[in-house]
Amino acid sequence: MIHLKNLTKKFDKEYAVKNITFDLSQGKCVALLGPNGAGKTTTLKMIAGLMHPTSGEVELSNGVSGDIRKYIGYLPQHPQFHNWMTGKEFLHFVARLSNIPKLESQKRAEQLLDRVGIADAKNRRISSYSGGMKQRLGIAQAMIHKPSVLLLDEPVSALDPIGRRDVLNLMEDLKQEATLLYSTHILNDAEEASDEILLMHKGSIVESGSLQDVKERHQVDKITLRFEGNMELYKEIVEAFPFVTHTDIQKQKLHVYVQNIAEARDVLLDLVHKEQWPLLFFEVGQTTLEDLFMKVVNEHAMADHL
Repeated sequence: MIHLKNLTKKFDKEYAVKNITFDLSQGKCVALLGPNGAGKTTTLKMIAGLMHPTSGEVELSNGVSGDIRKYIGYLPQHPQFHNWMTGKEFLHFVARLSNIPKLESQKRAEQLLDRVGIADAKNRRISSYSGGMKQRLGIAQAMIHKPSVLLLDEPVSALDPIGRRDVLNLMEDLKQEATLLYSTHILNDAEEASDEILLMHKGSIVESGSLQDVKERHQVDKITLRFEGNMELYKEIVEAFPFVTHTDIQKQKLHVYVQNIAEARDVLLDLVHKEQWPLLFFEVGQTTLEDLFMKVVNEHAMADHL
């Protein structure tokens, strides 16, 4: 649906986005992952036509370039509303700004309010809406002109668990109507809602592809343990085994990354039994998306340092 070619944004001497190139496929939900300051919002604003790139271009698959805003729906990270309006009035207002005829705008407003699940609140003032309802209204305003591509900047980061679940379910449903690209720093959301991911670090795309493909390239087996007492003492002993590639301690849990999961499991359980270590937790599994992200970022950080 949309193609980014060598897209770059520079502020003074600092690069916010550095020479990124990727394609968005039709009917996909793609997560733009990265910590705060990675360049996610700047990238979305350039695609949406709200910010001019320093260099590079954004094109649609039908060859349209230049001003492609009529094909783009955009929800900013902090959407602003006229709180004295009702939800229906606001959508009608936004539709008229998009030059949609009055009768058609009223029809679309009704349809979208039902589509995003807030039709029963259409005549209430927006000031009375919850955070989740406002995000749903924001998505509706981004969809009012029937865009081909829907851009959502951190659509669930500020929501409570119920609102977050509602919006993630809505995003899954909206793939039938538009290609979705949404930014997030919450890795669980990306794992749950996206078909593909783009990992962004310091303005560059450092990894991309389907979630399964990316996991297969980077995922490794690991064993997670927790003991009473000083975890560092156990870490020093465990990391000496030849099947251990590396270890780390997070939230009072020892993560042991291994090459032979069966051997590692048996040896470590035998050691715990023989030494009578005060084991509280033992889990065999694979690296999470968070582990994967940190691994990729650290690799690129080391390469930059060299």
